[in-house]
Amino acid sequence: MHADHERILDRRLSGKRLTLEEGVSLYSCGLLELGRAAQEISRRVNPTGRVTFIVDRNVSYTNACVVDCDFCAFYRKPGDPEAYVLSHEEIFAKIQELVDLGGTQVLIQGGVNPALGLDYYLDLIRAIRQKFPTVHVHSFSVVEFDMISKKFRLPLEEVFRLFKEAGLNSLPGGGAEILVERVRKLISPKKASTERWIEVMKTAHRCGLKSTATMVFGHVETQEERIQHLLTIREAQDETGGFRAFIPWTLSPSGTPRMSHFKAAGGEDYLKTVAISRLMLDNIEHLQSGWLTEGLKLGQIALAFGCDDMGGTLIEDKVLEPTGIQVQTRRDDLIRLIREAGFKPAQRNTNYEIIHDFSNEPCIA
Repeated sequence: MHADHERILDRRLSGKRLTLEEGVSLYSCGLLELGRAAQEISRRVNPTGRVTFIVDRNVSYTNACVVDCDFCAFYRKPGDPEAYVLSHEEIFAKIQELVDLGGTQVLIQGGVNPALGLDYYLDLIRAIRQKFPTVHVHSFSVVEFDMISKKFRLPLEEVFRLFKEAGLNSLPGGGAEILVERVRKLISPKKASTERWIEVMKTAHRCGLKSTATMVFGHVETQEERIQHLLTIREAQDETGGFRAFIPWTLSPSGTPRMSHFKAAGGEDYLKTVAISRLMLDNIEHLQSGWLTEGLKLGQIALAFGCDDMGGTLIEDKVLEPTGIQVQTRRDDLIRLIREAGFKPAQRNTNYEIIHDFSNEPCIA
């Protein structure tokens, strides 16, 4: 191992915080050395050896969107013949299927649709809480809340008060992509800026709503910009402590014509970025494997590079289906994948509380 890399990893393993320059330098470190260091940090954070998962469902309530991101194959412009908005009854049917499978979380998320009124969102959340009181509503992205605040001329604090009173429990971390303005102006110029994304998240945290944070990489960004993204997340977490987990995944260029000229990031780049995320984000407890975009096998390998969670089961994902990614998993699949990777599987809820530990149960055929 290069002496500089050894020094950087030793600093992190001794509890020191890494800098931008050190994070960038780690991209030239050996893959296995990075993995060992990241896994050591992960073991310290999670000494039980458990890898968790959640039984949840993604519901894409509308694909009508005015943000027009280069990397999105899902959206349709308002008025397009293929644009849709799900009725409450259609959404309830999807949640009922989740409940029948023993699920505990619904992630409702869609396009930025200016045709929807504030009551659409609030009435939907209230109705879900009334009809499915055990289901955690982990829903709506920063981009949607940014639109709602501006369209209805409500301060973010008031928006989150209304949504929380209606029954919203927490926020997903979508819409972050790369939190660097050069990148955002190239791939999603109509989306909330870096400053606004962080403002919305910190406001949500101050209003008592926890969230996750994400990163979509492998397109126009540099390695330095990836590390800057991590530092931006880390700084916000220092202030609010509101991020439960970090979820990095790579761009899927297939199915997105404006991004199809990009070569997929590849397994080594993904695993290095996962490991570096674990090393840089010293104040976020959980790191999620992106098996959906990276594939099940690479998702398993990521568990040895600092990840301690495999995210959720998948009944459907309308956002990724247009890119050619069509994978379905159930609880038993994730239990098997975690066990085959040498870890102890456990089902969690959104708060990372263990619902069922499968460590000592017989293998599933």
